[in-house]
Amino acid sequence: MANALATISLLLTLLCRSATGVRTKAFSLRSQRRLSDLVAVADDDGICQSMVEPQNYDCEEHTVTTQDGYILSLQRISVRQSGGTTGDRPPVMLQHGVFMDGITWLLLPADKSLAFLLADNKFDVWIANTRGTKYSRGHTSLSPDDEAYWNWTWDTLVSSDLPAVFNYVYHQTGQRLHYVGHSQGTLMALAAFSKEQLLDMLRSAVLLSPIAYMGQMTSPVARSAAENFLAEALYWLGVDEFDLRGVAAVKLLQDICQKTGVDCTHMLTAFTGPNCCLNSTIVDVFLDHEPQPTSTMNLIHLAQMIRDGTISMYDYGDEGQNVEHYGQATPPLYNMSSIPNDLPLFLSYGGADALSDVRDVKLLLDSLKDHDGDKLVTQYREDYAHADFVMGENAKEVVYDPLMAFLRLQ
Repeated sequence: MANALATISLLLTLLCRSATGVRTKAFSLRSQRRLSDLVAVADDDGICQSMVEPQNYDCEEHTVTTQDGYILSLQRISVRQSGGTTGDRPPVMLQHGVFMDGITWLLLPADKSLAFLLADNKFDVWIANTRGTKYSRGHTSLSPDDEAYWNWTWDTLVSSDLPAVFNYVYHQTGQRLHYVGHSQGTLMALAAFSKEQLLDMLRSAVLLSPIAYMGQMTSPVARSAAENFLAEALYWLGVDEFDLRGVAAVKLLQDICQKTGVDCTHMLTAFTGPNCCLNSTIVDVFLDHEPQPTSTMNLIHLAQMIRDGTISMYDYGDEGQNVEHYGQATPPLYNMSSIPNDLPLFLSYGGADALSDVRDVKLLLDSLKDHDGDKLVTQYREDYAHADFVMGENAKEVVYDPLMAFLRLQ
């Protein structure tokens, strides 16, 4: 029943969005929704004021502009307001996945959230927010209402967002940084490292629910959407921004989850696999802030990877366009075996994860088979699914404590 609820809720949302496929209507509805978003941003003044400072931590809001004009927000958490000094704390950058933003790392209570735990353990924490999410919707010349604003996929996050944030944190701190990614955040990092990018500013990388190969993904919603070319259909209808956070859809889910006897911790199962360790209250917190928008083009790119089983750049579906962009008829591949063998990596994956399937992770590990033995740490949790790594009640003991021990050694 829980799986059916999640699937039906998604389909209802998609149908409502598809109905606005005529571009003028889509823009009109989008403008109304984003006006309320702007009010919300003004009311809580960002992630620091809404999520971090109430937990008595010092927090700074930063912005960085990418080479193509997107204005990204960053939050820096260093010490508790009650005491401590910034000192010589190693910087750690936290990068969320698709449909999420930097609040990913703040959903759990303060004594269980990775961002706060890192700050308590004398790390200088930087939380990234990718383009198009609530606090990173700015641009030097474009509006989110413009079609061109959404003309990107995770390729662009690799070539533009990630370098901009890395450079900013590196120059602000004067230190090489640790990187922690979840889901799409791991894909971005792996793609960059495979091209030997960012390595001069990197100390180590942690990959939670690693996404690289996706051909054996078992998530029924994601696989069905890919095999039925759902994202492509929405794009053809003129839907450039894919936003699951429509007011009506979120209100419906919140109302359902608040009813006695309805356990919405299982709501995510159709997407993520059966998460073992979510507290029933975490879904309420999740729906207060997530999911976040992404570009429809990004979903097309991910769907291509599911169908093809490869890690390649975006396929424009036309040899001429591919030649124009890449100088060849087919999109270039990201070669995971090109990741430097001496790069310290911590990779944690779960046996119940329907998005980062064990068989796909093993393909990634096979690509890393020549990695230096003392530079690659792998952790496998049989009971963990995709959301457990960022929302699990026991994630501190199971994942975060070993993760921080790894960082201290680098």
